[in-house]
Amino acid sequence: MSDCIFCKIASGAIPAKKVFEDDDMVVFHDINPVAPVHLLAIPKQHIASLADTRPEDALLMGKLLQTGSRLAIEHGCTDGFRTLVNTGRVGRQEVYHLHIHFVGGPDVLPPMLKR
Repeated sequence: MSDCIFCKIASGAIPAKKVFEDDDMVVFHDINPVAPVHLLAIPKQHIASLADTRPEDALLMGKLLQTGSRLAIEHGCTDGFRTLVNTGRVGRQEVYHLHIHFVGGPDVLPPMLKR
């Protein structure tokens, strides 16, 4: 999509601090990190949100999760990290190009939900 910022990052039209790239995906540092480690994994193919994935996207989704997980660990999240996919308006998705957040660092994450 011509106006999608993540499509532009995937194509190289907009620079990003990339940590991984192949034919299917890109992983880069979030421009507004919420923790010491905050990586985004995106498919190069434009998929608007997790709700728009199809059965044929299953291998790509697995690759995004596995690669992002490995990179989060390589970037210092050896004791764990949070994986987050915001989906749609209610899910607080801001950029309508599927992206997976890998967020972590030493004891910086608050609880996900109040108990």
